[in-house]
Amino acid sequence: MKLLRLKITDPKGFRSLPFGFEHHFRTEWSLQDELTQANDFAPFVCAGPNGSGKSNLLEALAAIFYHMECIYLENLPDSFRHDEEHNPKGFRGSKSLPDGFEIEYLTKPQKLFEVRGSGHKARVLIQKVPDESPKWWLLNDADSGKPIEIKLERTELRRLLPDFVLSYSSGENEILSLPFFKMRFVQFDEYWSALTRQLSYPGHPETRLAYLDSGFSQAILLCNLLFQDEATLQPFREDVGIDALREFRIILRRRIPIDAAQLEAFDLADEDRKRERRNRIQAEARARGLSESEISQSIDDWVRREIIKGNPALSETDEQGSTRYRLNLLQLLDGDEKSSLMVSALKRCATLRFIDDASDTLVLDYWVNDSTRQAFRENFDGSALALFQAFQVLLTLNLYTVSEVLKTDLYTSTSHYVNETVPTLASDQRIMRFKFVRFTKRGAAQPMMLKELSDGEHQLLHSLGLCLLFRNTNSLFLLDEPETHFNPHWRASFITRLRQCFSGILDFAQEMLITTHTPFLISDSKPDKVLVFDKDQSNGVVSISEPKYNTLGASINKITHETFDKQETIGDGAKKLLALLVADPMAKTDPHGLARKIMDTIGDSVERTLAVHALLQGAGADKELG
Repeated sequence: MKLLRLKITDPKGFRSLPFGFEHHFRTEWSLQDELTQANDFAPFVCAGPNGSGKSNLLEALAAIFYHMECIYLENLPDSFRHDEEHNPKGFRGSKSLPDGFEIEYLTKPQKLFEVRGSGHKARVLIQKVPDESPKWWLLNDADSGKPIEIKLERTELRRLLPDFVLSYSSGENEILSLPFFKMRFVQFDEYWSALTRQLSYPGHPETRLAYLDSGFSQAILLCNLLFQDEATLQPFREDVGIDALREFRIILRRRIPIDAAQLEAFDLADEDRKRERRNRIQAEARARGLSESEISQSIDDWVRREIIKGNPALSETDEQGSTRYRLNLLQLLDGDEKSSLMVSALKRCATLRFIDDASDTLVLDYWVNDSTRQAFRENFDGSALALFQAFQVLLTLNLYTVSEVLKTDLYTSTSHYVNETVPTLASDQRIMRFKFVRFTKRGAAQPMMLKELSDGEHQLLHSLGLCLLFRNTNSLFLLDEPETHFNPHWRASFITRLRQCFSGILDFAQEMLITTHTPFLISDSKPDKVLVFDKDQSNGVVSISEPKYNTLGASINKITHETFDKQETIGDGAKKLLALLVADPMAKTDPHGLARKIMDTIGDSVERTLAVHALLQGAGADKELG
């Protein structure tokens, strides 16, 4: 996709973006230029001081597409019905979503209508008026020059949305992650609903929103090292020095204990059938002369046995001191040896597999060689993304401890601390976890694990890895300061590395927004790809402008001065020390001696040169010091 325009029409605005805020991402001229150079990937670099509103733009885009997911998803959980976002009439008063917006973008066209112009991509406008449902418009009709309202079925409209909306933040930006975090629970509930009703499950999340935080790092690395070719993995080799994946283990917990109340959720009988069943058992028990308490217990026991009998994921145990009922959370994901289900596929790829009866876990060990890689290609459609989505489903099952009450509260929450309300499981309580992910690394005598890498190495593999996984999709990437732990060399080459990730991709159009404080990212971008943010301190209103200078190839000093309003090239402490030295009375009695003292004390910089020059010139003794 390619973003064209965003406008906030909510009377309350959104975050620091006021009512009437509008930004055009591309001019008609720059759009046509991009369409003729479809393989020339370049992200939008959002720059400005801390608190200038850079993240608010990303949050607005995330909230808008979250809104659209809420409307067009097929399988929303029952507890989601309490969410005001589900009902277009209920947006008023929500701090987490704008109730009015216009968003215009290019995307791959539907087969249901002809698309002319704009590189044969559909030019779509979604218009949301406060308290009304969104309207869709097609803007490609060059003959009439007027927008055409798109009236399609929900499933068809959903195909006009980005393939994926992907977010990553190096910090603790809970505001940006909130809509994605809610969607994780929608994804979990989608599977849980299929499990309770014994329906088929597609093996990948229905929702397109994914917040890929550090919890997905091992999955991202594994998928890339198993599937990508040598040329694609070159940044991993050159920057981090990773050579080859050697081994890893996947541990899958098969069953979890559930209580009698949770068991009731698996009873699919309607109310009439439940009443008829209870009356019949009650009559039979009374005929046997049982007491009322015995009758009640008899009914409960019979119903629970029927529920367990009707769902192969359920079982009963007589183990002393243990919970009576068990649920196999993996039941819809595992089949026979020939099954295409993900757990079955993972088993076929394993070098060794066994059941640990003590922990009731399936342990899959992989010793990685060419045969292992070929097995993964054969079992996951030759796609790193297909494997990643399988991992995504399995990792999401770790949310099983979250109660229905907590989920209902979470779906309507606008809290910045919602993540803290979700229990953190001990490793042996998780449904899925990785272990012993080891790879060889240049300069290391023994294979290393991912956790042994530095924060910067970890962050580079994560950010470039997610780009490689979704490179063959029409997706929107929202990256919040993805380079914070990088050294200067990696910061200087980050844009180049991103371009390498998407090189040779002709049929797909990724869009990416990056917030940053790094001048190197700006220096590697054309001015029309740099969004400079500024916040009015009197009213908190955010504005966006293009740089007033050519950013491409501009020096770090120039960018620091023009974009971040930082004139000095040295630290504040050194600046104060230099000022003290310049003010020394020695300036009048021995300017040469003071100049030498300054040069010995302060490192080479523009500030030092100017101070020494002014000192000697003022003394009438401006000459080169040896």
